[in-house]
This record gives sequence, C-alpha cells and structure tokens, in this order.
Amino acid sequence: MQSSQKYPVHDPHTAFQSPHDRYPPISDYALIGDCRTAALVSSRGSIDWLCLPHFSSPSIFAALLDNQRGGRFAIFPAAPFKVQRRYRKHTNVLETTFTTDQGVVRLTDSLSIPNEQAQNVLHPQREVLRIVECLQGKVDTQVIFEPRPDYGRTRPRLIQRGALGWACEMGSEVLILHSDFTLACSDEDTASGVTTLSAGERRYLSLTYARHDIGIITPLGRYADRRCDYTTQWWRNWCKHNTYQGPYHDAVERSALTLKMLTYGLSGALVAAPTTSLPSVIGGVRNWDYRFCWLRDAALTSSAFLELGFNSESDAFLAWLLHSTRLTWPRLQVLYDVYGEMHLSEEQLDHFQGYRESRPVRIGNKASGQRQLDVYGEVIAAAYDFVCHGGRLASDEKRLLRGFGKVVCSDWRLTDQGIWEDRDAGHHHTHSKLMCWVAMDRLIRMHKQQHIKVPVERFARERDLIRQSIESKGFSHTHGTYVNRYEGDSVDASLLLMCQYNYRQAHDPRLLATFERIERELGNNGFLYRFPEGFDDFLPPGEGAFVICSFWAVEYLARLGKRAQAIERFEHILSCANDVGLLAEEVDPKTGGARGNFPQAFSHVGLINAALTLNQVDTACSQTIQKAE
Repeated sequence: MQSSQKYPVHDPHTAFQSPHDRYPPISDYALIGDCRTAALVSSRGSIDWLCLPHFSSPSIFAALLDNQRGGRFAIFPAAPFKVQRRYRKHTNVLETTFTTDQGVVRLTDSLSIPNEQAQNVLHPQREVLRIVECLQGKVDTQVIFEPRPDYGRTRPRLIQRGALGWACEMGSEVLILHSDFTLACSDEDTASGVTTLSAGERRYLSLTYARHDIGIITPLGRYADRRCDYTTQWWRNWCKHNTYQGPYHDAVERSALTLKMLTYGLSGALVAAPTTSLPSVIGGVRNWDYRFCWLRDAALTSSAFLELGFNSESDAFLAWLLHSTRLTWPRLQVLYDVYGEMHLSEEQLDHFQGYRESRPVRIGNKASGQRQLDVYGEVIAAAYDFVCHGGRLASDEKRLLRGFGKVVCSDWRLTDQGIWEDRDAGHHHTHSKLMCWVAMDRLIRMHKQQHIKVPVERFARERDLIRQSIESKGFSHTHGTYVNRYEGDSVDASLLLMCQYNYRQAHDPRLLATFERIERELGNNGFLYRFPEGFDDFLPPGEGAFVICSFWAVEYLARLGKRAQAIERFEHILSCANDVGLLAEEVDPKTGGARGNFPQAFSHVGLINAALTLNQVDTACSQTIQKAE
C-alpha cells in the first residue's frame, strides 16, 4: 500500500498554524517498533510520539499530543514535496519517499533489533535508526531534533560533543544523537539544520538511549546499513512462521506484524495500543491511556497468533500471565503494565493541550481497579486454544487455570464493569456471564481431553446455572432478543460473541433476532457502534463506530452462510485502514476517518479473526461440495 500527498514546506515551529495542519489526521501515522517500544512517524517524516525505554514509559517526543510542548524528531525536504510510503515487504521497517521539483529522497526508519549473535559488539538499550538517501537530483533536507522528556515537563539542555554527536542527559538517563548531518542549536534544547543531498548520497541519524547504563554511540555508514539489514531480516524471519494462506493474506500479515510490534519481547505482554489520549471525539473527553496489557486483548491476540502458526507468542503470553498474576492469584486484574505491575493510577497532564485540543490528556488507567468477569473466560479460552494446537500445560499453569475456574464459580453472580468498562458501580452484563460460561465449558473440555484435572461435576453444575441465568435474565421476551444487561432492554455488539464462542449457532432464532436488532440499532454505513448512545452515563455521547465490533458482524454473516455480504462488509472495513495497513480503535462511519488510540491491537485481532472465519467457511463449503460430487 502506498499514499501520495502534497505538502508545502514544513517547519514544525512555524508552518503548523491551524489545528488541522498542526495535528495531522490520526491515520497519517505509521508505526515502527522493536518489541520494546514503538514510535509514530507522520507522512511528513516527523516522529511525533516515542516513549522510552518501553511502551508505558514517559514520552521523549509527544508532538502528537501537544505541538508546542511535546517535542519531535523530524526529517523532511525544505521545499514542497509529495509523499509515498510503504513498509519493506514482510517487515516493520518503514520507507518514506519525498519527491520535490528538484529531486527525490528516501527516508528509511526503524527501531533496531539487536543482533545478539554478533560478537564483540555493544548494543544500545534502544536505537532509532534513520537513513536518508537521495535517489535523484538534489534535495535540501531539513532535520529538527527536539527532545522533550517526561511528557514535555522537561526541557533538557543539548550538549554538542563534536564527532560524538549530541547528548541529552536526564538524571540516570541519556539520549545520544549521532549523525553525519550538520546540526546546530537554535535553542539550548533544539538542534536543527539543512543539508543538501545529491543523487547517490546517503546520510544517517542514530538516536540511542540508556538508563542506569553507559551511553553507546553507534557507528554510522555501512555499520548502520548492517543494523538496518539485520532488523529487516529479523522481521522477515519472524514472518516465515505464518502458516496462513487464505484470503486477504497481506492484510492479515500486516496485522500480525503490528500485533508483534505491540508485544513486549521481554515478558510476552501485549499493549492495547502504543498511544494515550487520542480521542474518540475530537475536542471531547473520551481520551484514555492504552499503553498497558489488557488480559482480554492479550488472550484474544494469543489465540489469533496460534491460528496463524505463531505458537511461541502463545507460550510467552501464558508465561507472562503466570508471572503477572502471582500477587493476585487466583483473581485476575483487568490490566497490567508490561512488567506485570498492577497499580496503575490515573492522572491528567494539564500542561498538554491534547490532540487537536482534546482534553484531558491521561496517563495511567482507572480500569485497573475494576472488576471485569469476562477476562476469566478469555484467558481460559486462550489456554484451551493453546492445547488444541498441540501445546502442553506446565503444572503451575494447570494450577493457575484451576484457580481461575474456582473464582468463576464463586464470583459469576456478582456485578461488574463489563467489557466496555462502565465507570459506575457495575451491572450484571450478559457478555460477562457468557464468558463465565465459556470459562467453565473450556475447563471441562480440557479435563475430558486429559490436559488438566478439575472438579468437573462442580464446574458442570455452575456452567448449567450460568446458562440458565443468561436465558432467563439476559434474554428479553418483549424484544425477542438477548440484552446487554440483565433484565434490561438494550443490545450491544458483544452479544455477537455468543456465536463465536459456540454458545449458540448463528442460525439459532434467538441469536439471529439479536443480530438483526444490533444491525438495526447499532449499524451505520456498514459499521457497528459497540453500544447505544447513553449506555455510559458518565461520558458524553459521540464516539465513533468500533472497528472490532464491525469485524464481529463480518464473522456472524459468514457463519450465517451470507458469504457475499460478509466479504463486502470486510472489504468496506478494510478500506478504513491507512495507506500502510494500520487500523485505529474506531472510525467515523460517514468519512472512514480514524478515531481513538492508534494503531489498536483489538482492531487488528478483529481483522485476523474475520479473515480466518471467511477462510474456514470457504474451506467447509469446498469440502461439502467435494463430498457431494
């Protein structure tokens, strides 16, 4: 996928005068990462978001959330330019090509993957590697290096060290920019410069980071090319494990690469998104920090990885789960940070104006203190998928799962905040009860398949009681449909998962009526909202359609046998991915514009699962035809 846009000359300090110019559309960004952290790079060559040393650390660059205070690391032509960009095939290495009237330059961006096999080589803790090559003519190329650590609360002094580059010290942390561009300090905290590149000429910028360690200055030239080549090959080697050969292969692979980028390599945790406070409504308050591991997201991602052949990612998730829940076992929290930390207090950054003046900007997340009963079902279902794909549970993992099952037996009758994280006292959510049923059902199946020993009679009794509860209180005879809250009268999109988890089949009259009502009340131009307006009394209305919910509708249509409608809907949603294949949390149903944190793991999980379902339905249909013949 490629984009082509035309921009005037850009100086981030002077050219971005209107909110639209100062803040590009959310879909304007691509993502680079090293399975430790990730950076958002605009099509204008500006890194506007980067947290170091890991995803949920304070930002170094945050122009995404405040153009004046946030800081950036920008490389772009000093003359008007057109843009085309792409990822190198099978990788997360980004290439942005700028075309001016005078010539063409290509910017290659990556977060370096260290080559642990290389001997006698020191690796920095993190490296942002940017390579600029002039392909045609001559191009005046501008660089702006404007670090603003700790969410812009620090304006550090840049120290020029001659051939050793520029250093930025922040207590026990240090940033080092090593480059063969000529830069000078315009202020004490900003380095910039313009260099003319001629055809065939190549320049480098290596930004390294260290904390509680020595700062490493990486060599440039052919050594930087080798690091970039190694990173490229590392991603390609990872992609070789992908066994999926069905429809929409490229989109599925891009989603898998994105999910891998959002997985913290040292623990196996997966963050919901690499950003915080990108709004559901421009100028609104629905702005949340998603740089943490939601068990729900991670479990669904683990299952998606398994279906694609990435078994080690599922192993890593179960190992991380064992580590993270050790202090709360047998109960689960909703989310953790990448190290398993569970105390994630929420605060507001009042000094940041927010993306297009969308306040507040939040860090941390209050949802960490909520009760969401559905997570037990998602985690146990992920473990069930793991053993169904040949995985073996260790003794401590079996103990872990048994404990979760016993919690479900005792807690499923309680209220909770549910999958959509109501910020009130809690309700009896039908989806939460569904996932408690799933937890019991999958543990019983694993027991019967001799993967684990559980008190099967007790679990079967509770499973049946949960189902009776759903059918009596989660179903409205007035409407003839399931409802989102017990004895309520509204629906939400999570009810479609009854089919996905085989609670009921797609053609079941109760579920079919529920789907038709969801389409009628929550559908808009081929997309689905997750819940009706006014569902959350604590927040104003106006959010966009939810991407993963829209993919759930695709899966349901496919299971109904409405293949043509499912494909049409799938491709319609897919058209809202940006030029490099990334999806936000939500979209504007009228324009397809991205909303919310970006890119969103949940959305890419939805894409993968929808493609897998379409492929499974096609395969089953082909096998039926062959038998008939």
